[in-house]
Amino acid sequence: MTSSSGASRRQVLAVAAAAATAPLIAGAPARAAESSKGPKTWDLTVLGTSDTHGNVYNWDYYKDAEYDDSKHNDVGVAKLATLVNQIRAERKGKATLVLDAGDTIQGTPLATYYAKQEPITTTGETHPMANAMNVLKYDAVTLGNHEFNYGLPLLAKWIGQLGFPALAANAINEATGKPAFLPYVIKKVRLGSGYDSPTIKVGILGLTNPGVAIWDKGNVEGKLIFADMIATAAKWVPVMRDRGADLVIISAHGGDSGTSSYGPELPNENPVALIAQQVPGIDAILFGHAHNEVVEKFVTNTATGAQVLTAEPSKWGQRLTRMDFSVRKVKGRWTVVSKSATMLNTNTVVEDPAVLAAVRGQHTKTVDYVNKVVAQSSVELSAAESRYKDTPILDFINHVQTEVVGKALAGTAYAGLPVLSIAAPFSRTAVFPQGDVRIRDVAGLYVFDNTLEAVVLTGAEVKAYLEYSAKYFVTVAVGATVDPATISDPLVPDYNYDVISGVDYDIDISKPVGQRITRLVLPGTDTPVAADAQFVIAVNNYRRSGGGNFPGIVKTQVYNQQQEIRQLLIDWAQAKGVIDPADFFVPNWKLVREGVPVF
Repeated sequence: MTSSSGASRRQVLAVAAAAATAPLIAGAPARAAESSKGPKTWDLTVLGTSDTHGNVYNWDYYKDAEYDDSKHNDVGVAKLATLVNQIRAERKGKATLVLDAGDTIQGTPLATYYAKQEPITTTGETHPMANAMNVLKYDAVTLGNHEFNYGLPLLAKWIGQLGFPALAANAINEATGKPAFLPYVIKKVRLGSGYDSPTIKVGILGLTNPGVAIWDKGNVEGKLIFADMIATAAKWVPVMRDRGADLVIISAHGGDSGTSSYGPELPNENPVALIAQQVPGIDAILFGHAHNEVVEKFVTNTATGAQVLTAEPSKWGQRLTRMDFSVRKVKGRWTVVSKSATMLNTNTVVEDPAVLAAVRGQHTKTVDYVNKVVAQSSVELSAAESRYKDTPILDFINHVQTEVVGKALAGTAYAGLPVLSIAAPFSRTAVFPQGDVRIRDVAGLYVFDNTLEAVVLTGAEVKAYLEYSAKYFVTVAVGATVDPATISDPLVPDYNYDVISGVDYDIDISKPVGQRITRLVLPGTDTPVAADAQFVIAVNNYRRSGGGNFPGIVKTQVYNQQQEIRQLLIDWAQAKGVIDPADFFVPNWKLVREGVPVF
């Protein structure tokens, strides 16, 4: 069993600085084989979750039904809790720790409701993810980049509601130069059930993602600096070892690809393998952010030759990582004899009733909210083809964004400029049914908590932007069969493909990347867009801040009223009462090969 701490931040800091005073974890001897030639071997299990993204119940709020996908995955902390409790019961009396690698309080209407509709900063209510995770009794959580989406006051409130520490060693207070959050903890773990059984000190270092500086610039600029994850690990791992850590585990919110979705101006977004290679003294890394399922991967440290165990447990509570360590004390020092990792699937268990009970009222309130009818749709509108065809449902987003920005700029120096709008096909499954359109339908179309901004681009910059976006498509030669299922580059996510309304253009997918915008004209004409023409561009804050590394868009805003795009869509639908494509659908782009439409 693990010890849970309701300690204040000051108390938790004391744990990190003076590990000897940390609470013990009760346990029974791991009945490992005892060598007649050497000391006894004991074992420790570390369970890991990541990227739960506001999922507690196994529920799809957008479909108002139990969650299911093509692989029959389940989601939610309630499912994770059942697996964790089963392992704790199986290991009764043996040392078990539970960690999370971040992205916790954003991602579902449940999480959004308690950040936007009834924010915990206003009501004082405990956040549903705090309620759920406190029942599960984590030992530590790392802050993910999405923890910063709703601002630092809400983040601080949530952290204060947790019964365990929240870690982020590389988030630095800009004013003081010191860590803004707890960098690490050292837990003193008893390996056996008797009080005469030995203890081991486990150091847990948390690393958040440097991309926060771009993705949530509006919330953190001038307040926090996000240091390189590799350099931060190199700084703190020796400190943890000096302060008595026998075993060092990093909980990192970054993938292991070694690449970034942004440019080189920020530290690496996905450096986990590099951390393992370059920083001595690490036994294992639990990581997240990339939403991949990495069961067990060993990385060789170049300085020591040690094998560092790494694992990533997918997303949304679909998987639970289990790391098992065998340790032996030799000449007064603990040595890791062996380590391994396995992955458990949450679709094999039922939901934990205690977690469900802790969040039931909040879940019910969220379900009621997202089922409110906001408008009537004259026809069914689907996003299924929005990646490769101009569709009314994506034009709905662009129409609302254009209208809001145009009205806001009336009477200003920018009032005479055409307003273009940018939107991405976030969802392949979003549908506005004919008839009642509910909040959950709109939320299912626009799944991110982005706000609306606007900047000015030239015609040349618009073309460069479209060329960059068009790299989303694979090259398909004239005459070759075009399959919508394989038309996109698997390395470019759907949310990093943008379409623009307000100009007409063709994307030639038979041509090389960078030479694909073969037609770019003023709407309804054959007049080419002049390189020096000026346009106001309505765009979300993620993209305008540099998310996706699109060219030319990181500029001073000419509009930024901090209005959430999802809510603007809901407000427009409620005000009109009817969603009719005739009011907003203007086909203005298409895929071609040598001028011949693909679809």
